[in-house]
Amino acid sequence: MLGYIMRRSLLAAALAVPLAFGALPGLAKAETVLRVIPHADLKNLDPIWTTAYITRNHGYMIYDTLFAMNEDFKPQPQMVDTWSTSEDGLTWTFVLRDGLMFHDGAPVTATDVVASLERWGKRDGMGQQLFANMASLEAQDDKTVVMTLANEYGLVLESIGKISSNVPFIMPARVAATDPFEQITDFTGSGPFVFQADEWVPGSTVVYTKFDDYVPRDEPVSAAAGGKIAKVDKVVWTYFPDQTTAMNALMAGEVDFFEQPANDLAPLLETNPDVTVEVNDPLGNIGFARFNHLLPPFDNADVRRAAIKAMKQEDYMAAAIGDPKFWRTCYSVFPCGTPLDNDTGSDVMATGDVEAAKAALEAAGYDGTPVVIMQPTDIPVLSAFSLVTAEKLRNAGFDVDLQAMDWSTLTSRRALRDPVSDGGWNIFHTWWIGADVIDPMAIAFSGNPDAGWFGWAEDAALEEARAAYAVASTAEEKMAAATMAQDRLWSIGASAQLGQFFTPVAYRNNVQGLIKSPVQFFWNISVE
Repeated sequence: MLGYIMRRSLLAAALAVPLAFGALPGLAKAETVLRVIPHADLKNLDPIWTTAYITRNHGYMIYDTLFAMNEDFKPQPQMVDTWSTSEDGLTWTFVLRDGLMFHDGAPVTATDVVASLERWGKRDGMGQQLFANMASLEAQDDKTVVMTLANEYGLVLESIGKISSNVPFIMPARVAATDPFEQITDFTGSGPFVFQADEWVPGSTVVYTKFDDYVPRDEPVSAAAGGKIAKVDKVVWTYFPDQTTAMNALMAGEVDFFEQPANDLAPLLETNPDVTVEVNDPLGNIGFARFNHLLPPFDNADVRRAAIKAMKQEDYMAAAIGDPKFWRTCYSVFPCGTPLDNDTGSDVMATGDVEAAKAALEAAGYDGTPVVIMQPTDIPVLSAFSLVTAEKLRNAGFDVDLQAMDWSTLTSRRALRDPVSDGGWNIFHTWWIGADVIDPMAIAFSGNPDAGWFGWAEDAALEEARAAYAVASTAEEKMAAATMAQDRLWSIGASAQLGQFFTPVAYRNNVQGLIKSPVQFFWNISVE
């Protein structure tokens, strides 16, 4: 009570100042802050080293890109002013726009661009295909980048303008010189917000402040493209490991935006007249169970396929998502309802029968090796996926070791290729946004164990199909290559796909400027 009286007294005294003395000349405008509950804890800060979406979102806060996808998934210039292509389609020349600057005050140069793209190209699926068809990438002068292809490649702009993990963010050349398989330690950015490293508290808080020297484009915002205008002075991410606590904070007005509330909380949130709940991603997400192809028992494709046969999509979606209006079954590796959606080889995923899985597991010669499933208990959807998989595999005859941890720990541990006894793993669950797995270029579909996604699938025929897609020039050629890639993915049991689902966002009605996009952006958002 005393604290309340003191606060009221201080407030009254503060209000009395302008009343007694008039408006103060040069009085600073109150700082505007957007308070966000992110979908996960930010632990790893390098968006090239990891595909984790929380790190991708961090990347979008502080970095910019050469091109960016608009709401129609068409690449638009972002840091690039003008560009041209030679008549034979092999030489691409990009000129940077004026005013580009890093957060340390240094200008963004073509040398920075070359170094950033080269590092990205060693980790990203599309980047790997682009560089496989490239003869050279050079800085012609401070503002001009020249890309010379060895072969015709129809996805140049789509590659350097891709919307999600891994995004080809532009970093200073000294930072981009970091081994792509090691994390960066310098977070000097090129985008509309500055990461405040000294205020970062892993497991709790991330703070970004407006970069006053950022020069946005003039075009209207459209998904990742257009003018990125920082309309607030500060964005604060506050991590809540408990969904109910997060919901209550939003409903009480302690935060402004809840990035990913559990679907079963949506009806409760909708009862608050000050809160809006909506789905902003038109393609949704694809649930994945990812196998470690390097370690037993999943170093055997027949064992992987046996596990997949036990996984019934309806059970995963009911457990993790709930209301059928937020999910659908989908047995294509590419999102249902998109151009490459097909059913080639998908019978293994559509089986959904424990008895069939049990018979397949016995035929595969499973020797009882325990299966370590990493369960991120702070991500409700993935925690539920993990529990369902544990039950399905036990019923099919697997010895299962379900290990609880938080998502940030999982994203670090999944990078380990070590034996289980040294911290390795056998299965983790995740999801990819539909835009990330819309074609065979996705790193999730790599068959290259040296440069591919965690789990490290190896299949030469899959890589041939992905390479064919990269140079396909007609819709028919693209479909043929995509069908071939899908057949290989199911044949080797690369991953299990658990259904297509849609997750809402929730925000206070004082938040203005949200747009429809598969990625949540925080520029052009204001709070009133």
